[in-house]
Amino acid sequence: MVKIKGLKGIRPRKELADKIASRPYDVLNSAEARLEAAGNPYSFLHVVKSEIDLPSDINPYDERVYQKAAENLQAMRLKGWLIQDQQECLYVYRQTMGDHEQYGLVVDAAVDDYLTGKIKIHELTREVKEKDRIRHVNYTNANTGPVFLTYHADNGIDEIVRKIVNTEPEYDFTAADGVRHTLWVVDNDTTIAAIIRKFERIPQSYVADGHHRSKSAAMVGEMRRKANPRHTGKEEYNWFLAVLFPHNQLKIIDYNRVVRNLNGLSEPEFLEKVAEKFAVTAVDNKELAKPQTANSFGMYLNRQWYRLQAKPGIFDPNDPVDSLDVSILTKNILQPILGIGDLRTDERIDFVGGIRGLGELAKRVDSGEMAMAFALYPVSVEQLMAIADAGQIMPPKTTWFEPKLRSGLVIHSLE
Repeated sequence: MVKIKGLKGIRPRKELADKIASRPYDVLNSAEARLEAAGNPYSFLHVVKSEIDLPSDINPYDERVYQKAAENLQAMRLKGWLIQDQQECLYVYRQTMGDHEQYGLVVDAAVDDYLTGKIKIHELTREVKEKDRIRHVNYTNANTGPVFLTYHADNGIDEIVRKIVNTEPEYDFTAADGVRHTLWVVDNDTTIAAIIRKFERIPQSYVADGHHRSKSAAMVGEMRRKANPRHTGKEEYNWFLAVLFPHNQLKIIDYNRVVRNLNGLSEPEFLEKVAEKFAVTAVDNKELAKPQTANSFGMYLNRQWYRLQAKPGIFDPNDPVDSLDVSILTKNILQPILGIGDLRTDERIDFVGGIRGLGELAKRVDSGEMAMAFALYPVSVEQLMAIADAGQIMPPKTTWFEPKLRSGLVIHSLE
């Protein structure tokens, strides 16, 4: 069973929601955050990227950054920009991007579900990022950004959500990136209880996006349990902020790669080695290179686009991880030809979300920053779930979900 409960959410005053809600901390760097928040004192980037209010050369992991985050969150509450619901509520969160809509439930998810594996993961986390989020949670005493969870769609839950969204929403605005965000407050005890009971029939949920946030929240919960001699299990640190979306509404887009050099090879030598494992075809433009099916890739090198098709026998189609396109690329080009070992630490490789388009890949190469780029076909939610169910881990930077959840719409206090 999936354990959830309502929360006394801290959230924007209605007229400030569009000004406060921000992109999540991990999709933009400090310089981008400074630019995005310029002239907007309400922006929640002042909490989730609080280094923007400190000298530009400060280390983002400096203790003053976390102190500033706590100070800014408290100031937003004292000024009345953020208010707290007086009873435990659930929230329905709709995102609309073009013709795509997805409806999630903002909830408190159980730390115990994470610790016991009922919230399944598909990625490894980095210790430096874990420590960063642990400190952010401890200083602010809150989950300031939600974890993006998914679950096998349930008709009963869908029906309750449909009834809720036929009522007047609390927030409804379109962000600068064109994504529309709509939020309904669910404060009816009978409806909340019905939703909680429905999730008790769901065997597990899955982290779609937010592996560092979920692990850090669980670690904070464990630390506070051990430090509290009067621990009862009812404390708010036993729960963390999450949004649960049914799997059949989600959209995963491609997560592409750019590489700095050819590992000492000439261009003809490199292409010759690639041709041993892939059918290589030069094409006239990026649209012809864009992968249309699994096991095909686009490659950009020296202002030329290529289409690559994996040859039979270079991967195991029955292995859910080995048959991923990211694995095929890594095991047949990145590691053996380009000498890239650990994708999580090697500075010769970088990753570009498909939301930026293939034009961004060409831009990074044409600028001279990178030598080549690879465009991949996106994985499916079903693949993600199968890998998590098997207890296996995807390679780094495999999934890119769009649209992204806004931070600051609902905050979970650990008090």
